[in-house]
Amino acid sequence: MESFVHLRKGRTPRRLHADLDGLKDDELGRGGFTGRTASIYRRNDPTAYRSVGPLRPVDVLSSELKPSDATDADGSPMLLFSNADCLVFLSRRTEPMPFFVRYVDGDLLSFVHEGSGVLETEFGPLPYRKGDWVYIPKACTWRQVPDRESTWLMIQATDEFRVPPAGQLGRHFPFDPSLVVIPEPQPIDDDGRDEYEVRLIHSEISGAGTTSLFYQHNPLDAEGWQGDNFPFTFNIADYNVVTSDSVHLPPTVHLFMQATGVYVMNFLPKPAEGVAGTERTPWYHRNVDYDEIAFFHGGTLYGIPMPPGLVSHAPQGVHHGAPEKARERARRKFDEYDRVDWSVIAIDTRRRLVPSAEVLANDLGQH
Repeated sequence: MESFVHLRKGRTPRRLHADLDGLKDDELGRGGFTGRTASIYRRNDPTAYRSVGPLRPVDVLSSELKPSDATDADGSPMLLFSNADCLVFLSRRTEPMPFFVRYVDGDLLSFVHEGSGVLETEFGPLPYRKGDWVYIPKACTWRQVPDRESTWLMIQATDEFRVPPAGQLGRHFPFDPSLVVIPEPQPIDDDGRDEYEVRLIHSEISGAGTTSLFYQHNPLDAEGWQGDNFPFTFNIADYNVVTSDSVHLPPTVHLFMQATGVYVMNFLPKPAEGVAGTERTPWYHRNVDYDEIAFFHGGTLYGIPMPPGLVSHAPQGVHHGAPEKARERARRKFDEYDRVDWSVIAIDTRRRLVPSAEVLANDLGQH
Protein backbone atom coordinates (compact mmCIF):
# COMPACT_ATOMS: atom_id res chain seq x y z
CA MET A 1 0.00 0.00 0.00
CA GLU A 2 1.11 3.58 -0.56
CA SER A 3 2.71 5.40 2.33
CA PHE A 4 4.38 8.74 2.99
CA VAL A 5 7.27 6.73 4.48
CA HIS A 6 9.82 5.56 1.89
CA LEU A 7 12.40 3.08 3.07
CA ARG A 8 16.10 3.20 2.19
CA LYS A 9 18.25 0.07 2.29
CA GLY A 10 21.86 -0.61 1.31
CA ARG A 11 23.96 1.69 -0.85
CA THR A 12 21.82 4.48 -2.25
CA PRO A 13 22.46 8.11 -3.32
CA ARG A 14 21.14 10.79 -1.02
CA ARG A 15 19.15 12.51 -3.80
CA LEU A 16 16.72 10.67 -6.04
CA HIS A 17 18.02 10.29 -9.63
CA ALA A 18 21.27 12.09 -8.82
CA ASP A 19 24.85 11.49 -7.62
CA LEU A 20 24.86 7.83 -8.69
CA ASP A 21 28.62 7.28 -8.25
CA GLY A 22 28.75 4.55 -10.89
CA LEU A 23 25.48 2.84 -9.99
CA LYS A 24 22.70 2.22 -12.52
CA ASP A 25 19.43 3.91 -11.58
CA ASP A 26 16.48 1.54 -12.20
CA GLU A 27 12.89 2.46 -11.28
CA LEU A 28 10.19 -0.15 -10.64
CA GLY A 29 6.97 1.86 -10.50
CA ARG A 30 3.22 1.43 -10.65
CA GLY A 31 0.56 3.63 -12.18
CA GLY A 32 2.77 5.24 -14.82
CA PHE A 33 5.15 7.05 -12.43
CA THR A 34 2.33 8.19 -10.12
CA GLY A 35 1.89 5.11 -7.90
CA ARG A 36 4.12 3.08 -5.62
CA THR A 37 7.78 3.25 -6.62
CA ALA A 38 11.07 1.55 -5.85
CA SER A 39 14.36 2.95 -7.16
CA ILE A 40 16.87 0.11 -7.41
CA TYR A 41 20.59 0.90 -7.74
CA ARG A 42 22.43 -1.72 -9.78
CA ARG A 43 26.00 -2.52 -10.72
CA ASN A 44 25.14 -3.26 -14.36
CA ASP A 45 23.05 -1.87 -17.21
CA PRO A 46 19.58 -3.52 -16.86
CA THR A 47 18.89 -3.12 -20.60
CA ALA A 48 21.92 -5.29 -21.55
CA TYR A 49 19.93 -8.44 -22.29
CA ARG A 50 19.06 -10.78 -25.16
CA SER A 51 15.33 -11.24 -25.67
CA VAL A 52 13.50 -14.37 -26.83
CA GLY A 53 9.71 -14.23 -27.17
CA PRO A 54 7.08 -11.65 -28.10
CA LEU A 55 7.60 -9.23 -25.16
CA ARG A 56 10.63 -7.39 -26.45
CA PRO A 57 11.38 -3.81 -27.50
CA VAL A 58 10.84 -3.04 -31.17
CA ASP A 59 12.47 -0.17 -33.09
CA VAL A 60 11.54 0.72 -36.65
CA LEU A 61 12.29 3.67 -38.93
CA SER A 62 9.00 5.02 -40.21
CA SER A 63 10.78 6.11 -43.42
CA GLU A 64 11.26 2.41 -44.24
CA LEU A 65 7.55 1.66 -43.93
CA LYS A 66 5.32 1.97 -46.99
CA PRO A 67 1.70 2.89 -46.24
CA SER A 68 -0.37 2.61 -49.39
CA ASP A 69 -1.42 6.29 -49.26
CA ALA A 70 2.22 7.23 -49.99
CA THR A 71 1.94 6.02 -53.58
CA ASP A 72 -1.78 5.71 -54.25
CA ALA A 73 -4.29 8.55 -53.81
CA ASP A 74 -6.90 5.87 -53.10
CA GLY A 75 -4.65 4.27 -50.43
CA SER A 76 -4.85 4.32 -46.65
CA PRO A 77 -2.60 4.60 -43.57
CA MET A 78 -0.64 1.58 -42.30
CA LEU A 79 -1.49 -0.02 -38.96
CA LEU A 80 1.54 -0.04 -36.62
CA PHE A 81 0.19 -1.11 -33.21
CA SER A 82 -3.18 -2.06 -31.74
CA ASN A 83 -5.03 -3.00 -28.58
CA ALA A 84 -8.60 -2.80 -27.33
CA ASP A 85 -8.26 0.91 -26.50
CA CYS A 86 -6.48 2.30 -29.54
CA LEU A 87 -5.01 1.82 -33.00
CA VAL A 88 -1.77 3.54 -34.07
CA PHE A 89 -1.26 4.23 -37.78
CA LEU A 90 1.34 5.79 -40.05
CA SER A 91 0.23 7.91 -43.01
CA ARG A 92 2.44 9.43 -45.70
CA ARG A 93 -0.12 10.89 -48.08
CA THR A 94 1.22 12.64 -51.16
CA GLU A 95 -1.98 13.36 -53.12
CA PRO A 96 -5.41 14.77 -52.19
CA MET A 97 -7.95 12.21 -51.09
CA PRO A 98 -10.40 11.44 -53.94
CA PHE A 99 -12.86 10.47 -51.20
CA PHE A 100 -13.97 11.69 -47.77
CA VAL A 101 -13.45 9.76 -44.54
CA ARG A 102 -15.01 9.24 -41.12
CA TYR A 103 -13.35 7.31 -38.28
CA VAL A 104 -16.42 5.90 -36.58
CA ASP A 105 -14.88 3.87 -33.73
CA GLY A 106 -13.43 6.80 -31.76
CA ASP A 107 -11.65 10.14 -31.79
CA LEU A 108 -8.57 10.60 -33.96
CA LEU A 109 -5.44 12.44 -32.77
CA SER A 110 -2.63 12.79 -35.32
CA PHE A 111 0.86 14.30 -35.15
CA VAL A 112 2.30 15.98 -38.26
CA HIS A 113 5.93 14.86 -38.48
CA GLU A 114 6.48 16.29 -41.96
CA GLY A 115 4.50 18.23 -44.52
CA SER A 116 1.68 20.74 -44.68
CA GLY A 117 -1.71 21.12 -46.29
CA VAL A 118 -5.34 21.53 -45.38
CA LEU A 119 -8.07 19.32 -44.01
CA GLU A 120 -11.44 20.01 -45.53
CA THR A 121 -13.88 19.27 -42.70
CA GLU A 122 -17.60 19.70 -42.23
CA PHE A 123 -16.70 22.43 -39.70
CA GLY A 124 -14.63 24.31 -42.28
CA PRO A 125 -11.06 24.18 -43.65
CA LEU A 126 -8.30 23.41 -41.15
CA PRO A 127 -4.71 24.10 -42.30
CA TYR A 128 -1.99 21.89 -40.84
CA ARG A 129 1.82 22.18 -40.71
CA LYS A 130 4.85 20.39 -39.33
CA GLY A 131 4.65 19.99 -35.55
CA ASP A 132 0.85 20.19 -35.39
CA TRP A 133 -1.39 17.93 -33.42
CA VAL A 134 -4.61 17.43 -35.41
CA TYR A 135 -7.70 16.46 -33.43
CA ILE A 136 -10.75 15.10 -35.27
CA PRO A 137 -13.88 14.05 -33.34
CA LYS A 138 -15.36 10.61 -33.78
CA ALA A 139 -17.42 10.31 -37.01
CA CYS A 140 -16.47 13.79 -38.24
CA THR A 141 -16.31 13.90 -42.07
CA TRP A 142 -13.06 15.21 -43.58
CA ARG A 143 -10.71 15.08 -46.54
CA GLN A 144 -6.94 15.63 -46.58
CA VAL A 145 -5.39 17.85 -49.26
CA PRO A 146 -1.58 17.86 -48.77
CA ASP A 147 0.68 20.53 -50.25
CA ARG A 148 3.43 17.90 -50.37
CA GLU A 149 4.15 14.52 -48.79
CA SER A 150 2.74 14.60 -45.27
CA THR A 151 3.89 12.10 -42.65
CA TRP A 152 1.41 11.62 -39.80
CA LEU A 153 1.47 9.45 -36.69
CA MET A 154 -2.23 8.72 -36.09
CA ILE A 155 -3.86 7.50 -32.86
CA GLN A 156 -7.46 6.37 -32.91
CA ALA A 157 -8.97 5.90 -29.46
CA THR A 158 -12.05 3.81 -28.82
CA ASP A 159 -13.58 6.70 -26.91
CA GLU A 160 -12.93 10.45 -26.49
CA PHE A 161 -9.58 12.20 -26.28
CA ARG A 162 -9.72 14.76 -23.47
CA VAL A 163 -7.55 17.45 -21.96
CA PRO A 164 -6.21 16.09 -18.63
CA PRO A 165 -7.82 17.50 -15.48
CA ALA A 166 -6.15 20.68 -14.31
CA GLY A 167 -3.43 20.05 -11.74
CA GLN A 168 -1.55 22.35 -9.41
CA LEU A 169 -0.23 24.40 -12.36
CA GLY A 170 -3.75 25.39 -13.42
CA ARG A 171 -5.68 25.04 -16.67
CA HIS A 172 -3.11 26.54 -19.06
CA PHE A 173 0.10 24.69 -18.19
CA PRO A 174 1.56 22.78 -19.83
CA PHE A 175 -1.23 22.78 -22.48
CA ASP A 176 -3.00 26.10 -23.05
CA PRO A 177 -6.25 25.20 -24.89
CA SER A 178 -6.76 28.85 -25.89
CA LEU A 179 -3.96 28.40 -28.46
CA VAL A 180 -5.75 25.78 -30.56
CA VAL A 181 -6.72 26.64 -34.15
CA ILE A 182 -10.43 26.07 -34.85
CA PRO A 183 -12.01 26.05 -38.34
CA GLU A 184 -14.50 28.63 -39.58
CA PRO A 185 -17.53 27.35 -41.55
CA GLN A 186 -16.97 27.29 -45.31
CA PRO A 187 -19.31 25.03 -47.29
CA ILE A 188 -17.75 23.51 -50.41
CA ASP A 189 -19.72 23.60 -53.65
CA ASP A 190 -20.32 20.53 -55.76
CA ASP A 191 -17.66 20.00 -58.44
CA GLY A 192 -19.79 18.22 -61.01
CA ARG A 193 -19.06 14.59 -60.15
CA ASP A 194 -21.95 12.13 -60.09
CA GLU A 195 -21.42 11.10 -56.46
CA TYR A 196 -19.17 11.67 -53.46
CA GLU A 197 -17.76 8.76 -51.49
CA VAL A 198 -17.49 8.92 -47.69
CA ARG A 199 -15.50 5.99 -46.28
CA LEU A 200 -16.39 4.90 -42.77
CA ILE A 201 -13.29 3.47 -41.08
CA HIS A 202 -14.22 0.92 -38.45
CA SER A 203 -12.80 -2.01 -36.55
CA GLU A 204 -12.22 -5.35 -38.23
CA ILE A 205 -14.38 -6.80 -35.46
CA SER A 206 -17.49 -5.15 -36.88
CA GLY A 207 -16.84 -5.99 -40.52
CA ALA A 208 -14.29 -5.65 -43.30
CA GLY A 209 -12.77 -2.43 -41.98
CA THR A 210 -14.49 0.10 -44.27
CA THR A 211 -18.01 0.93 -45.40
CA SER A 212 -18.68 3.47 -48.16
CA LEU A 213 -21.57 5.92 -48.30
CA PHE A 214 -22.27 7.69 -51.61
CA TYR A 215 -23.86 11.16 -51.75
CA GLN A 216 -25.06 13.09 -54.78
CA HIS A 217 -23.78 16.31 -53.14
CA ASN A 218 -20.54 17.36 -51.47
CA PRO A 219 -20.91 16.25 -47.82
CA LEU A 220 -18.92 19.29 -46.61
CA ASP A 221 -21.88 21.63 -47.04
CA ALA A 222 -22.31 23.07 -43.51
CA GLU A 223 -23.16 26.78 -43.37
CA GLY A 224 -22.46 27.02 -39.64
CA TRP A 225 -22.00 25.15 -36.38
CA GLN A 226 -22.11 25.64 -32.62
CA GLY A 227 -21.13 23.58 -29.58
CA ASP A 228 -18.01 22.18 -27.94
CA ASN A 229 -17.26 19.15 -30.16
CA PHE A 230 -15.09 20.23 -33.10
CA PRO A 231 -11.76 19.54 -34.83
CA PHE A 232 -8.69 21.66 -34.12
CA THR A 233 -4.92 21.84 -34.50
CA PHE A 234 -2.33 22.68 -31.85
CA ASN A 235 1.37 23.14 -32.60
CA ILE A 236 4.03 21.81 -30.25
CA ALA A 237 5.79 25.20 -30.48
CA ASP A 238 2.96 26.52 -28.26
CA TYR A 239 3.34 23.81 -25.60
CA ASN A 240 4.57 25.10 -22.23
CA VAL A 241 7.38 22.78 -21.12
CA VAL A 242 7.51 22.26 -17.34
CA THR A 243 11.07 21.99 -16.00
CA SER A 244 13.09 21.51 -12.82
CA ASP A 245 16.71 22.52 -12.19
CA SER A 246 17.43 19.74 -9.70
CA VAL A 247 15.68 16.61 -11.02
CA HIS A 248 14.70 15.10 -14.38
CA LEU A 249 10.90 15.18 -14.22
CA PRO A 250 8.86 12.04 -14.98
CA PRO A 251 7.02 11.74 -18.32
CA THR A 252 3.59 12.29 -16.77
CA VAL A 253 4.49 15.96 -16.25
CA HIS A 254 4.38 16.40 -20.03
CA LEU A 255 0.89 14.92 -20.57
CA PHE A 256 -0.95 16.52 -23.51
CA MET A 257 -4.20 14.59 -24.02
CA GLN A 258 -5.68 11.32 -22.84
CA ALA A 259 -8.38 8.78 -23.60
CA THR A 260 -9.36 5.63 -21.71
CA GLY A 261 -6.17 3.59 -21.46
CA VAL A 262 -4.22 5.98 -23.75
CA TYR A 263 -1.96 8.86 -22.70
CA VAL A 264 -0.13 11.20 -25.12
CA MET A 265 2.89 13.29 -24.08
CA ASN A 266 5.22 15.87 -25.63
CA PHE A 267 8.94 15.75 -24.74
CA LEU A 268 10.25 19.02 -26.17
CA PRO A 269 13.39 21.22 -26.07
CA LYS A 270 13.99 22.64 -22.61
CA PRO A 271 16.69 23.95 -20.29
CA ALA A 272 18.88 21.13 -18.99
CA GLU A 273 18.94 20.41 -15.27
CA GLY A 274 21.66 22.58 -13.77
CA VAL A 275 22.35 21.26 -10.26
CA ALA A 276 25.62 19.32 -10.30
CA GLY A 277 25.21 15.55 -10.06
CA THR A 278 21.65 15.51 -11.40
CA GLU A 279 20.94 12.77 -13.95
CA ARG A 280 19.74 14.60 -17.05
CA THR A 281 18.55 11.53 -18.97
CA PRO A 282 15.46 9.46 -18.12
CA TRP A 283 16.35 6.74 -15.64
CA TYR A 284 16.12 3.05 -16.54
CA HIS A 285 12.62 1.75 -15.85
CA ARG A 286 10.20 -1.04 -16.71
CA ASN A 287 6.92 0.88 -16.52
CA VAL A 288 5.03 -2.19 -15.38
CA ASP A 289 1.49 -0.93 -15.99
CA TYR A 290 1.93 0.68 -19.42
CA ASP A 291 3.35 -0.03 -22.85
CA GLU A 292 5.33 2.90 -24.24
CA ILE A 293 5.78 4.18 -27.79
CA ALA A 294 8.32 6.93 -28.50
CA PHE A 295 8.19 8.67 -31.88
CA PHE A 296 11.35 10.68 -32.52
CA HIS A 297 10.41 13.93 -34.27
CA GLY A 298 13.96 15.31 -34.26
CA GLY A 299 16.78 16.91 -32.29
CA THR A 300 19.75 15.55 -30.39
CA LEU A 301 20.49 14.18 -26.94
CA TYR A 302 23.54 16.10 -25.73
CA GLY A 303 25.10 16.06 -29.17
CA ILE A 304 23.96 12.54 -30.14
CA PRO A 305 21.57 12.80 -33.14
CA MET A 306 18.12 11.27 -32.68
CA PRO A 307 16.96 9.50 -35.89
CA PRO A 308 13.93 11.46 -37.19
CA GLY A 309 10.91 9.22 -37.58
CA LEU A 310 12.22 6.39 -35.41
CA VAL A 311 9.38 4.52 -33.71
CA SER A 312 10.39 2.71 -30.51
CA HIS A 313 8.04 0.38 -28.63
CA ALA A 314 8.80 -0.85 -25.10
CA PRO A 315 6.37 -3.42 -23.63
CA GLN A 316 5.37 -3.04 -20.00
CA GLY A 317 7.57 -4.96 -17.60
CA VAL A 318 10.63 -4.89 -19.90
CA HIS A 319 13.58 -2.65 -19.00
CA HIS A 320 14.21 0.33 -21.27
CA GLY A 321 15.80 3.76 -21.20
CA ALA A 322 18.39 5.95 -22.89
CA PRO A 323 21.57 4.10 -23.95
CA GLU A 324 24.38 4.01 -21.40
CA LYS A 325 26.68 5.92 -23.77
CA ALA A 326 24.17 8.80 -23.81
CA ARG A 327 24.09 8.83 -20.01
CA GLU A 328 27.86 8.82 -19.76
CA ARG A 329 28.12 11.62 -22.32
CA ALA A 330 25.56 13.73 -20.43
CA ARG A 331 27.64 13.39 -17.23
CA ARG A 332 30.99 13.94 -18.93
CA LYS A 333 29.82 17.04 -20.81
CA PHE A 334 27.61 18.41 -18.04
CA ASP A 335 29.08 21.90 -18.30
CA GLU A 336 28.99 22.03 -22.12
CA TYR A 337 25.23 21.76 -22.56
CA ASP A 338 22.60 23.95 -20.96
CA ARG A 339 19.66 22.69 -23.06
CA VAL A 340 18.05 19.40 -24.04
CA ASP A 341 17.42 19.61 -27.78
CA TRP A 342 14.90 16.85 -28.40
CA SER A 343 11.39 16.53 -29.78
CA VAL A 344 9.76 13.20 -28.96
CA ILE A 345 6.10 12.23 -29.05
CA ALA A 346 5.20 9.55 -26.50
CA ILE A 347 2.16 7.28 -26.26
CA ASP A 348 1.54 5.19 -23.14
CA THR A 349 -1.19 2.53 -23.16
CA ARG A 350 -2.69 0.63 -20.24
CA ARG A 351 -3.22 -2.54 -22.31
CA ARG A 352 -0.45 -4.32 -24.14
CA LEU A 353 0.10 -3.21 -27.73
CA VAL A 354 0.40 -5.73 -30.54
CA PRO A 355 2.91 -4.71 -33.26
CA SER A 356 1.71 -5.23 -36.82
CA ALA A 357 3.41 -7.64 -39.21
CA GLU A 358 4.91 -4.67 -41.10
CA VAL A 359 6.50 -3.32 -37.91
CA LEU A 360 7.97 -6.70 -36.95
CA ALA A 361 9.29 -7.22 -40.48
CA ASN A 362 11.17 -3.89 -40.29
CA ASP A 363 12.42 -4.17 -36.69
CA LEU A 364 15.99 -2.88 -36.47
CA GLY A 365 16.77 -5.88 -34.27
CA GLN A 366 18.49 -4.02 -31.48
CA HIS A 367 17.30 -6.58 -28.92
